Amino acid sequence: MSKKILIVDDEPNIVMSLEYTFKKHKYDVFIARDGSEAIAILKAEVPDIILLDIMMPKVDGYQTLQFVKANEAYKEVKVIFLTAKNKNSDIEKGLAMGVNAYVTKPFSVKKLVKKVDALIN
Repeated sequence: MSKKILIVDDEPNIVMSLEYTFKKHKYDVFIARDGSEAIAILKAEVPDIILLDIMMPKVDGYQTLQFVKANEAYKEVKVIFLTAKNKNSDIEKGLAMGVNAYVTKPFSVKKLVKKVDALIN
């Protein structure tokens, strides 16, 4: 069974490099450019893991995480915040909201893949 990952970010370069990397690692990759697109995708596809940017137009990462956490259908879905917000208060807020991991930009793609694999295996 293939693993599904939803990448939610409004930076095209990040999305492209992550999409390429995770496809190479045999993931089914879904892409959303903001939280409202992510929520629309979630209604059709339940991923194993979500890589979620915080600062996005329309619906931000915090609101998207709240949607995931409030919905019984997604209780098995792991969420990693992938964000430029690197203050301790930001990280604590994310962890308090129930995110499974917090990765700050710029990040190592290799380390991120390891972290994703570890979380869902």
